[in-house]
Order: sequence, then structure tokens, then C-alpha cells
Amino acid sequence: MSEFILTQGFGLAMPDLPKSDQDVVIIGGGPAGLTAALYAARAAAEPVVLIGEAVGGQAATTHAIENYPGFPDGVGGAALAQQMQSHAERFGAQFQFDTVTGVDFQAHPFKVQTRLQTYSAQTVIITTGSSPRKLGVPGEREFASRGVSYCATCDGYFFKDKRVVVVGGGNSALDESLFLARLVEKITIIHRRDQLRGDPILQERVFEEPKIDILWDTVVTEILGEDEANAVRVRNVKSGEVSTLEAEGVFIYIGHLPNTELFQGQLELDEAGYIVTDGRQKTSVLGVFAAGDVQDAIFRQIVTAAGTGSAAAIEAIRYLEEIKHKEKQA
Repeated sequence: MSEFILTQGFGLAMPDLPKSDQDVVIIGGGPAGLTAALYAARAAAEPVVLIGEAVGGQAATTHAIENYPGFPDGVGGAALAQQMQSHAERFGAQFQFDTVTGVDFQAHPFKVQTRLQTYSAQTVIITTGSSPRKLGVPGEREFASRGVSYCATCDGYFFKDKRVVVVGGGNSALDESLFLARLVEKITIIHRRDQLRGDPILQERVFEEPKIDILWDTVVTEILGEDEANAVRVRNVKSGEVSTLEAEGVFIYIGHLPNTELFQGQLELDEAGYIVTDGRQKTSVLGVFAAGDVQDAIFRQIVTAAGTGSAAAIEAIRYLEEIKHKEKQA
């Protein structure tokens, strides 16, 4: 069984281990997992939420969320995650910071193995989210955390008054570029197409920001440096021209990959590795549910993750009720 770290960002150490026998175990603590925890807790299921390092998942690394209902002035990702956790805890959800190292869905009750103990679960909700897609070019691995980053909110301050590049053209690339504009001297967005893919309002802000330039129809072929990254080699996809651009920071936003290594051979996955679910968040194994980005390759929004999290919890509670009903009849 492969070991898997679920999330990164902000977190608090939790003192005592929950009991090993649980009705509901939720793997992952992003918006989907937090919402599932709230709904399961309000149904008196006392769910255990297993989180690798921190609450909030990818959302916690976003400096400003402007499209989550109820926050007209926006809200920080970490702040939203903390509020969601507190909300779920109020109704009895249990949060455990522990890395899941393996699962067994072949028999019921299901087994969820962590570094600290093995849980026996009547039902499992998977909300492990996704991780940043890598460029896969020379220098990317060598300069990871030494100039190469996938989180401007986390690492932007280290590049104060420096020149950086942002690779990508979607919402994440644009949003993080605008965040970096508060700190750095100059930003060059490198995009492989001739137009951006982000929301119009973000594009407008980017075009109006004097610190941001855009290099169109261009891809990064290598990240250069000595002790730290100091430049990128780029190629124009139309002309084939190769050039070098000085940059002390390289921020990469070219999509995400689902965190499903742990479930290979246990659940049905699609060709891209996402967990296959029906319209009610059910997976290929009865009693195992999935929600959020781990099963959503299309929308990937905080609000849709929360929505599928609530649906997964509702279905999990129904599944528990069916089990108890059958036990009474037996």
C-alpha cells in the first residue's frame, strides 16, 4: 500500500486518537471533507476526519476567495477552512492529523490504515483532492523549494522585489499573479496559447496590472540555475524560437492531478485517475463515497466540492441506516 500525504498549508496538532471502530471515516480535509464532516456530524454520526498535514487542502493556499457565497468582500482560503472546521467540530466531528498509508475496501467493515492506528469503518468518504501538475522539464525537481513553487500564497514573500515567472493561463495562474504583484518587482506570465483561459474579471485585472507582462504561445523547456533557480529557457510554439528569460522565481499553475494512488486496485478510476462516481457520490464499492476534486475533473470549485461533500455525507448516513435496519431484521 502506498503512503499518501493529503494536504498542506495550515494545521493544529490534535492530542488524542479517536477510537478505532467508526461509523464514518472521512479521508481528506479540504472543502469537500469539511462539508461532509459537518453533515455527518449533524446526523450524530461523530465522523473522524483524517488529515495529512493541515485543514483546507488547495483552498487553504488561496489568498483571496471571491466566489464563495456569503462573503461579498472575499475571504482568505485558510480563514474559510478554519471556519468550516470549527463549524463541523461544533456538532461533534473529530479531526485527526494523521497520514493514511493504506485502505482495504474488499471486505466490510472497511479498513483504513494510518501511521498511528487502523480504523474499522462502516462507511468511508474520500475527499483527498488533487495536487499540482508538474511541468516535467529539466530543473523543475532540482530547484523545487529553491525557486520553483506551486503556491504563491505560501512562498511569494520570499521573492519580494524580485523578478518571477508564472506558468499557466487559467484562474489559478491569474489569481496568483495578482497576489504576487503586491510583492515582486516584475511578473511574466508564460502561456502556451494566444489567449488566457481564466475568468474575464481576472483577465481584466491582469491586463491592467503594470507589473505583469504576458509571453504568448510559449512553453518552458528548462529551469536554469546554480544553487537556486535564476532563469527559464522558453520556446515559442509557433516560430520555434528559443530564448532565455531571467527569473528568480518560477510559479507553476498548469492544472492538477487527482490524489488517488491510494485507491488503485480498490476503486474504479477513470483514464485520468479520477474516482468514478454516480450522481449520488457512490463509488464502485457499496458504502464508499467520494467528493470534491478527487472525482471532479471539470468544475473544481470550492462551492461544488462543498456540494458534493454534503451529498456524500447524506448518502453515507442513508447507507448506515440501511445497515442498522438489516441488523434489526436479522
